[in-house]
Amino acid sequence: MQKNDLVTVAIEDIGVGGEGIGKVDGYTLFIKDAIIGDVVEAKIVKAKKNYGYARLMNIVMPSENRVEKPACPMARRCGGCQIQEMKYGAQLAFKEGKVRGNLERIGEVPTELLDKVMQPIVGMEEPFHYRNKAQFPIGTDKEGHIITGFYAGRTHSIIPNTDCALGVAVNQKILEIILHFMENNHISAYDEEKHKGLVRHVLIRYGFKTDEIMVCLVMNGEKLPHAEKLVDKLCKIPGMTSITISVNKAKTNVIMGNEIKLLWGQTYITDYIGNVKYQISPLSFYQVNPVQTEKLYGLALDYADLNGNETVWDLYCGIGTISLFLAQKAKQVYGVEIVPQAIDDARINAKINDITNAEFYVGKAEEVLPEYYREYQESHGGETAHADVIVVDPPRKGCEESLLQTIVDMQPEKVVYVSCDSATLARDVKFLRESGYELKKITPVDQFPNTVHVETVVLLSKGKVDSKKIRVEFSLEDMDMSEFQDGATYPQIKEYVLEHTGLKVSNLYISQIKRKCGIEVGKNYNLPKSEDSRQPQCPPEKEKAIREAFNYFGMI
Repeated sequence: MQKNDLVTVAIEDIGVGGEGIGKVDGYTLFIKDAIIGDVVEAKIVKAKKNYGYARLMNIVMPSENRVEKPACPMARRCGGCQIQEMKYGAQLAFKEGKVRGNLERIGEVPTELLDKVMQPIVGMEEPFHYRNKAQFPIGTDKEGHIITGFYAGRTHSIIPNTDCALGVAVNQKILEIILHFMENNHISAYDEEKHKGLVRHVLIRYGFKTDEIMVCLVMNGEKLPHAEKLVDKLCKIPGMTSITISVNKAKTNVIMGNEIKLLWGQTYITDYIGNVKYQISPLSFYQVNPVQTEKLYGLALDYADLNGNETVWDLYCGIGTISLFLAQKAKQVYGVEIVPQAIDDARINAKINDITNAEFYVGKAEEVLPEYYREYQESHGGETAHADVIVVDPPRKGCEESLLQTIVDMQPEKVVYVSCDSATLARDVKFLRESGYELKKITPVDQFPNTVHVETVVLLSKGKVDSKKIRVEFSLEDMDMSEFQDGATYPQIKEYVLEHTGLKVSNLYISQIKRKCGIEVGKNYNLPKSEDSRQPQCPPEKEKAIREAFNYFGMI
């Protein structure tokens, strides 16, 4: 295969970025905007040895699950809704299969067990206009007009659009007011390359239960000229509660700055999940789909099956969303979160809900819980700390092995795992199953319709390890314990690279790229025998594929 070749491809799967995946004579192609079941004509734009990328030129035979007219005319250009062209029922089937497939392949969960414990995915009645938060970059077009919208996939080119199909209706009115204000008052848009201009982004939050609205302008400066004119327009919108600016003068891709200045109203809005009230600031982490979040947390609470006498740990607790849900039925809840602002919010949220049985700690979960376990043992004469239920809701990279081991050591009756990445979930489930915990319930939840992402709630309960049925395989690879600490194991990285690029990479190549990225590698692992030893060096295309895997697993 060579660049500019035209090929006809049957699409068999969807990649992590939403690209259709097909093969021509064994050669793997990734094709944006193609969905499972399509037969397409595509033009190769990048050709590697074993895989390539192609542009969709023509749909020869559409999939029976292809939507005739996507809800958003910008869907293909924007890239935010990677699979909006797919009928919603087919989206749900794809996501359910993705979770199941990862648990089978990576987690090594037997098929018969999955048949028994896996529940159907929880979808939405209305899979559009579900986001309560949106961040819109501000820029200028070729004619010099100020625009806003979303970045095109893998670029920082803004696709103009004030009416996103996933956002709430009021976003369009707010954005048009801001654009007119900037044009009429000669307020400049930020230029990333020159690091000049004032307004960088607009953050909008909306309370689905309270109808309260927040607008926050992210600025490359301390003040907004003529701010009173903008405030006068925005505060007339029903539900407007908070108008602020976020100061971010750094040359960075990070959107929000740490300093929030009030222009009008208050610095937060409130909303409810179930009957728990939450106070949400511009910097708060809060689930973006409140309809599905209530179902997600309801499942977590149901799986915990509390009777009022339990001690519960909630790790990666954010602003206390799950913690406060659990505290309604538990004896005591301890929440842990690395972001200090989130813990401040969690404590405020506990107070406004009159919840007194929830305590919160700032720090990394993988440090706080093991340290608590050690200190408890030292101060209680060797007695070990115990929890009845431990809930984890980690980022995409999943849990570190040190944390999983501490969870096992604390011997909770139940572990409730809320996951946003089924690949790392599967890896962690494998560890917990090998440590005496067994899967009891699995339910995927479609938190992000029209995208490839899916959440999953899993219940594991403590059982007995049958030593007669344990098979232990030991190899030099097992000596490198840093692989568990850095987000993914060598086999998982190999599998990811093979699945998404068609390339096979060795442990040696992975360890070489780990060192390049500053990731710790075991001292005696894959090192040359002597200073004169020559080792094969990782080819550029394989280095790129390994780095993409590191990025996917949150290692870099």
